[in-house]
Amino acid sequence: MMPNRILTLAAIALLLSGCMMVGPDYRRPNIDTPDRWPGGETAASVPVQWWRTYNDPVLDRMVEEALAHNADLALAIARVDEARAQLGVSRADQFPGVSAGAAGSRNRISEKSPLFFPGLEPKYTDLSASLDASWEIDLWGKYRRATEAARADLLATESNRNAVRLTLIAEVSRGYFNLRALDAQVAVTRQTVATRLTGLALQRKRFEAGVASDLELRQVEAETAAAQALLPVLETQLARQETALSVLLGRSPRAIVATPAERGAAIEALTVPPGVPAGLPSDLLERRPDLREAEQRLMAANARIGVAKAAYYPSISLTGLFGVESTTLSNLFTSAARMWQYSASAAQTVFDAGRTRSQVKAAQARQQQALAQYQSAIQNAFKDTLDALVAQRKARETFEAEEVRVAALQKALELAKMSYENGESSLLDVLDAERGLLAAQLNRVEAQRVQLSATADLFQALGGGWEDKS
Repeated sequence: MMPNRILTLAAIALLLSGCMMVGPDYRRPNIDTPDRWPGGETAASVPVQWWRTYNDPVLDRMVEEALAHNADLALAIARVDEARAQLGVSRADQFPGVSAGAAGSRNRISEKSPLFFPGLEPKYTDLSASLDASWEIDLWGKYRRATEAARADLLATESNRNAVRLTLIAEVSRGYFNLRALDAQVAVTRQTVATRLTGLALQRKRFEAGVASDLELRQVEAETAAAQALLPVLETQLARQETALSVLLGRSPRAIVATPAERGAAIEALTVPPGVPAGLPSDLLERRPDLREAEQRLMAANARIGVAKAAYYPSISLTGLFGVESTTLSNLFTSAARMWQYSASAAQTVFDAGRTRSQVKAAQARQQQALAQYQSAIQNAFKDTLDALVAQRKARETFEAEEVRVAALQKALELAKMSYENGESSLLDVLDAERGLLAAQLNRVEAQRVQLSATADLFQALGGGWEDKS
């Protein structure tokens, strides 16, 4: 009889608990997105492993190493594990709690006690075992809203992990491009220093032979020293970039000190994607992990309004106990030793000095904060993408112009040397041409780096790689 009643009460409670949930249901805010990007394409596919489009196996290995060992990514992954466990905690509140207990004691009552009477044995044993169950019926959806919020928090932390992963890949790519650019600039500068030292030695012989003036000799010395002074600056930047890249890769302190960064293709040999298509603007809301994170935070804040509002309504609980109790172990599990109890209770706050109302207002205010953060994240995402689209196009134009400049200055230097050797111009024209060529060569390398980095920036702004499902 008793189990049937308990099952009936539980079934009714379960039916009632699924009927309603207080608080607002989530609806995505209306977002006014453009139909297309200015100057961009409207549909495309980009490989999920977009960093492989640069065609450098060393860069591919660096990205894999960073994904395996970077500390920031490991922290983001641990936060996902914590959020997943917290979801389990929240979900458990929706179900009954059952505990088992057992007790045994040896007792003696006072013979002077009012409960004692002649013939009663003052010493006795008390043995018991029981199962206790309790369940607060989620009639108003408090625990379901809490679970909804915890699930949104989990999805938010997963999106945050994906955002950290995307940022890490982009940073490794940019760091590698910077490393190879500095390698190229150091090589150009060293070659220039070697050429100028050879020229200085020749000019000193010309001076000793009386063919060149002291002024010309000092001018060559000054230009050689200028190139030599530039080299330590670039080498310092190169050393710093190596260590920064090693930290991004998550290497140990020993490896940072002892293992130099691996080199692959020269910067001019890296493949620059011909044009990264932008996709549909509205797709940005689904592709960018930071936007997905911001929306999940908004969903969690929205669900917690329901948790706060549930405090306005009565709390209804069911409790039950089933067990056995006896003074002897041999009788403990007999039918006569059985005991049970079941009950229902309700509690309603009558006066709390406005606590519940204030908690609801606080939850609503947090939801408005999350909404503002979501809207701000969307604005920044579209700004980042527009900036990256423009930067990609302009970086390509700058590199093309720098290539033309280098070619022109190389020809100008040849003509200046020829004119100086024929006595038609001064050494100053040659030095000016050499100085201009070195600056142009360094700028061309920098333009190549900026062009490569601009494509990585655009991949990151667009949320990484995606496949066209149409």
